[in-house]
Amino acid sequence: MNAPTSAPAFDHNLYAGCAAQIVSHTRELAAKGWTPATAGNFSIRMSADLAAITISGKDKGRLSEADIMVVDMDNRPVATHHRPSAETALHTHLYRRYPDVGAVLHTHSPTQTIAGLLYAPEGRVRLKGYELFKALRGHTTHEKTFDLPVVPNSQDMDELTASVDAVLSEPNTWGYLIAGHGLYAWGKDISEARRHLDAFEFMLGCELEMRRLRG
Repeated sequence: MNAPTSAPAFDHNLYAGCAAQIVSHTRELAAKGWTPATAGNFSIRMSADLAAITISGKDKGRLSEADIMVVDMDNRPVATHHRPSAETALHTHLYRRYPDVGAVLHTHSPTQTIAGLLYAPEGRVRLKGYELFKALRGHTTHEKTFDLPVVPNSQDMDELTASVDAVLSEPNTWGYLIAGHGLYAWGKDISEARRHLDAFEFMLGCELEMRRLRG
């Protein structure tokens, strides 16, 4: 584990506000059954150099402020001995790549996990004609086709981050699936990230149901 560092310093009031937002959303998502066991991780960017993020191995339905830590963009814990999740690297990758990203949410709903497995050979879930495209920032019509990337799972975070980096396109896709794992969604703040997460969950559910009906 990376040793904690005391620099850069962070504003504790800002940290407390970020922690409160993360705890509120994680409890709601846990209640939906999207964070089984201790799965999932959630973060908010605090500054160009720091992010508040859930610590590893905690029931996401029972988090408190003490379960939210601070990391720098090299995934090192700041002023704490808590252990960050290995998947912290996937959060900081998005913060480094997209300066306007302010929050990242990662969940493991059954819909997300199944869709990731079913569509892994194609490397994408092709979404078409959904009114809910308009829930995604920058999208104003249902009259389009949207590809949600699917990347293969790996326990090697460098390998997994490289796979993600290779499929992200411009303009921002706002999300991607990891096969057999779950969904990452992000936005300018946690409210927007949550809207994107909920929109993808709905559309993926529709795709799975249409696939079932087609037989």
